[in-house]
Amino acid sequence: MALSVLHGKHIILGITGSIAAYKAAVLTRLLIKSGAEVQIVITPAGKEFITPITLSALTSKPVISEFFSNRDGTWNSHVDLGLWADLMLIAPATASTIGKMAHGIADNMLVTTYLSAKCPVFVAPAMDLDMFAHASTQDNLELLRSRGNHIIEPAAGELASHLVGRGRMEEPETIVASLEVFFAARQTLTGKKILITAGPTYEKIDPVRFIGNYSTGRMGVAIANALAVRGAEVHLVLGPSAEQPLPQVCTVRVESAREMLAACLEMADQCHAAIFSAAVADYHPAETAEHKLKREHTEEIQLRLLRNPDIAATLGANKKEGQLFIGFSLETGKGHDEALRKLDAKHLDAIVLNTLQDAGAGFGGTTNKITLFDRQGLSQSFPLKSKTAVAEDLAEYLTSKLH
Repeated sequence: MALSVLHGKHIILGITGSIAAYKAAVLTRLLIKSGAEVQIVITPAGKEFITPITLSALTSKPVISEFFSNRDGTWNSHVDLGLWADLMLIAPATASTIGKMAHGIADNMLVTTYLSAKCPVFVAPAMDLDMFAHASTQDNLELLRSRGNHIIEPAAGELASHLVGRGRMEEPETIVASLEVFFAARQTLTGKKILITAGPTYEKIDPVRFIGNYSTGRMGVAIANALAVRGAEVHLVLGPSAEQPLPQVCTVRVESAREMLAACLEMADQCHAAIFSAAVADYHPAETAEHKLKREHTEEIQLRLLRNPDIAATLGANKKEGQLFIGFSLETGKGHDEALRKLDAKHLDAIVLNTLQDAGAGFGGTTNKITLFDRQGLSQSFPLKSKTAVAEDLAEYLTSKLH
């Protein structure tokens, strides 16, 4: 018998305070039967509807509910959970929890884990029909969708109030089937090696100062994660960044543009595709001081800057037949002409334009707004989205071109 696509997957199952929590036992059993490893995180209200001992017996794992398990200094790490998981499923999800997720109210272990999750998140609402239909609930669900979360729409039927309408949590069998379809569709890049550059580069002036930019690496890491989830072997060359890629992403951390280029050259010939999303510093100081420069010793410091290598152009000039290279172009104006110039000059197959003229785009934030150009004449503009959702759009494009 063929293994389920859920076999070996790490799934966080979040349970909240709804009468539909009784379905979580069946849902847990189905996930375990499919070969998934399930870690349950339950809200305090959820424990009023189904006991942790029941759930623990099904998963063979302690159920997590509180930040601190004992009074001995130990605690449950939401960060570790977020890195461990291949998928987070919140079923049932109450109106209260959906609102907290949408607005970042991290007052329990479940929402805190959600905010730390690097994986895809599925939400199965469960509530009375009037609560589900209320504008605030619908606005919160739309906000979650816009950030890349997947909503498993509730079914219609008799509810706990004995009213009839939409609000019943979808049946466990249907939820598991949805996850199977999702993972099956995501394995489209199995066997493909993809090189990603992300983050800024820092070019040293002295041991404590550097030339750099405002990039956080969030966009590039989101792309790396999206491709890894689709089964690709992802090699991420990451400049100075606090972002944490998924464990399955092979990450090489570098500091300078020249270090980034050297790391890319080691992988370039082996990869099927490359996405150059790093914000590489254009120049580096010609001389780096061995000791910290003291302002008391001089009124003025003159820096002589040398041009850094253009990583995308260097690799693009030596691109092998069949390889697909995608670049990024961050501009302060409209930028369309400049993006098309770079597409040609750097021998790229496609380029992603984002401009600081668009509110919410560019460095530092959690959102981006892009236009994608390619050599086949594509010019597709996307609305403002979370960087996670933008990464999914780019993963879809890359998948279509590699098959």
